[in-house]
Amino acid sequence: MSATTAKFPWFEAIDSRSWNDLPRFFHPEVVYERPGYPPIQGLAALLEFYSKVRIIAEGKHSLEGGLRDEGKAICWGHFSGRSKDGATLAERFADAYELEDGLIRKRTTFFFRAAI
Repeated sequence: MSATTAKFPWFEAIDSRSWNDLPRFFHPEVVYERPGYPPIQGLAALLEFYSKVRIIAEGKHSLEGGLRDEGKAICWGHFSGRSKDGATLAERFADAYELEDGLIRKRTTFFFRAAI
């Protein structure tokens, strides 16, 4: 585990599909904003998203950098994997976090692609 990954340990849980570990990292009232989906509100909705809605069958987040302070964090990197229909996935991303009591209260994901 790299020093950057150690600051953002939830990616290991996500990549290994260890959904039961997510409450260790996410606030019960988490809000997750992700392009292409309405805001995901609450821990139960987040677990539903990861276990049933998300199009990813398998993959790995590789972090290139990140900064973490007491109440905020950001990280960036790329994701490589496979969708549930077998398509190859490769995406650069950045995440911004608001933290409360050491847990992720808000997560906003950005993808690096043309938009405007």
